[in-house]
Amino acid sequence: DNWAFLYAQRLALKQELPLHVCFCLVPKFLDATIRHYGFMLKGLQEVAEECTELNIPFHLLLGYAKDVLPTFVVEHGVGGLVTDFCPLHLPRQWVEDVRERLPEDVPFAQVDAHNIVPCWVASPKQEYSARTIRGKIHAQLPEFLTEFPPIIRHPYPPSCPAEPIAWEACYSSLQVDRTVEEVEWATPGTAAGLAVLQSFIAERLKSFGSHRNDPNKAALSNLSPWFHFGQVSTQRAILEVQKHRGKYKESVDAFVEEAVVRRELAENFCYYNENYNSVQGAYNWAQTTLKLHAKDKRPFLYELQELEQGTTHDPLWNAAQLQMVQDGKMHGFLRMYWAKKILEWTRSPEEALRFAIYLNDRYELDGRDPNGYVGKLQDGGTGWRVFDGQGCGCLWSICGIHDQGWAERAIFGKIRYMNYAGCKRKFDVGQFERRYAPH
Repeated sequence: DNWAFLYAQRLALKQELPLHVCFCLVPKFLDATIRHYGFMLKGLQEVAEECTELNIPFHLLLGYAKDVLPTFVVEHGVGGLVTDFCPLHLPRQWVEDVRERLPEDVPFAQVDAHNIVPCWVASPKQEYSARTIRGKIHAQLPEFLTEFPPIIRHPYPPSCPAEPIAWEACYSSLQVDRTVEEVEWATPGTAAGLAVLQSFIAERLKSFGSHRNDPNKAALSNLSPWFHFGQVSTQRAILEVQKHRGKYKESVDAFVEEAVVRRELAENFCYYNENYNSVQGAYNWAQTTLKLHAKDKRPFLYELQELEQGTTHDPLWNAAQLQMVQDGKMHGFLRMYWAKKILEWTRSPEEALRFAIYLNDRYELDGRDPNGYVGKLQDGGTGWRVFDGQGCGCLWSICGIHDQGWAERAIFGKIRYMNYAGCKRKFDVGQFERRYAPH
């Protein structure tokens, strides 16, 4: 279920050439820990096995793409290169670095297999909100939301097979923090991810429309780790979920709104806004209001370590932080509350954003993702509708991206406010606090 791979195979078949799949394993990436690398590597093992069955060599190249890929291309006489797309700074820089170092006669294509409507096709500019992008995406879904053509066993074998991969040695060689342990609830890989998708459809989809904003209810898809690592395609999830629209119309429509419109809105923002991870990326009204209230007295001030350990005065916030630390996934509704309180309890909006991004990227399995920076939640007029794709956007919560100005108040200015009493009106806060009480 990968359009970049499908395009590459089509090119190879047309030219009657072998097809190689390469993954460049970098020793470290942003604040990723062994929790993230372990999930990714185990998923890649499954990909390598599938490739073998398809007569396609899978190569795990150790190092940055710019250092290892051009050499591989020359040594293997590769005639063309196809890559996937990610709108974040670092992956875009990697693509640019490879492009500069490739032999001039090797064409290089990029396919947006990340989104259903390719990011640069959905809109040629940064969109202001879901309202402005929704129609553009829906107008193009008939063209792009289609079944995947089949992958075939590749008929042109390579002249030299892939080197056997020492997975354990790769795992040991990583220069990443090993104190953030891998989680037990989420089994990496496509097979496990598709099983989660099927369990969502069978057990939780019916209550997704009505209960997804309640952290105590099992109503979310929980698919974001597999989406993030490309182990399950969002498009596959939508195709499967849509089959049940007749039965669960409200839930299916809500899932499509969030996993397509909201998710691709976040990709749009990161692609067209260089400052997607800083206060400078916020709208002028938000920057002005935050600056105006930057010196307001904070009711509490916490250091990063206190936040990380979940030792604030607020038992709900602590429980949400501990859920993220333990499970690698915080409930979407609480991600909003969690980020907004960091704004309230730190010295400045800049520090709040830095702390929120660091904690999100370090502990969330779906961290370092466009939705972690700007993913937007939907206010459906009947209470909160929680984003269930990936991440609650730190810039949405702290800087009002894709939101509007609200009544002015201390610290927040016109940024949307949330408090403990409001959470108590939405769900049984005590039940959640007991579930994630400190040891």
